[in-house]
Amino acid sequence: MTVTETQAEIPGQEDKSVNWVAEIRGLALMLLGVLAFHTLIAKPFYIPSASMVPNLMVGDRLIVSKYPYGWSWVSASFHILPRANWRIAPATPEYGDVVIVVPPDRAEDYIKRVVALPGDTIALVNGQIILNGEPVPQSVEPPVRLPADNDNLCLSAGGFEHSCLDDFEAYRVRLEDGSEVYEPPTLRETLPNGATYLIIDHIPGNAYDNMEPITVPDGQVFLMGDNRDHSADSRAPSAFDFPGGNGLGGSVPIADIGGRAEFITFSLDGNATINPLTWLPALRPDRAWTSLRPALAGEGSRDE
Repeated sequence: MTVTETQAEIPGQEDKSVNWVAEIRGLALMLLGVLAFHTLIAKPFYIPSASMVPNLMVGDRLIVSKYPYGWSWVSASFHILPRANWRIAPATPEYGDVVIVVPPDRAEDYIKRVVALPGDTIALVNGQIILNGEPVPQSVEPPVRLPADNDNLCLSAGGFEHSCLDDFEAYRVRLEDGSEVYEPPTLRETLPNGATYLIIDHIPGNAYDNMEPITVPDGQVFLMGDNRDHSADSRAPSAFDFPGGNGLGGSVPIADIGGRAEFITFSLDGNATINPLTWLPALRPDRAWTSLRPALAGEGSRDE
């Protein structure tokens, strides 16, 4: 009797070979499930620039819900669908919402704040928003304190959108404990629905501080960054307007908005590298679980 025959006669002998077809099918289904969740429900995002300082910092990781304004071409986890104006279950953003938007000339994600809705007339005078003929209230706040070490160097390259914290070098101060921070002039802005948040507007006469009145078309919104002098937003031209432009080129279709920013999950400063041993020391524990929904006037601030 051969060895092969003996093995065949052993009771309970099982074939231990891997069913690779089943394994691959299981992995494919898991991947499809993740993509579907990212497309329809929520997706994590990373902040690479300081255009939304002081409310978002370079290195913040946040969750964006994908359904508040309906689903469109931009909802797909990757920007693989052709641009279009269709939306499923459409809804309109609210004043003060922080949203993810894809600019008209590139397949990138910007994060900005909604400051004007469809049908609104918006202008800017010396950095103050004039909405439907009424100035949006701005009040002076104590300067925010932003770390002045290398943990806030921006990671995106070139252009108006770079918005690094070294733009605030003139506001560097040394604290009593020897640490250094930036303390740029800080304002609180309050929109008509009571949404209130902090902004930084520190360059008098900036090219985008003044804008003639425009009316936001139906199905579109006007977006601005909270770091007003360093944000490529609806005030700034796109590459379609002139070579080198990297703004949004005016109000943007709601169909180009991929979701609403909800909260920060965690944040890593610039000292984190691919070495996992650097991650824990680079954590900013005070940033975790910070809500990105604007507070309403009278409720107290969520963004401080």
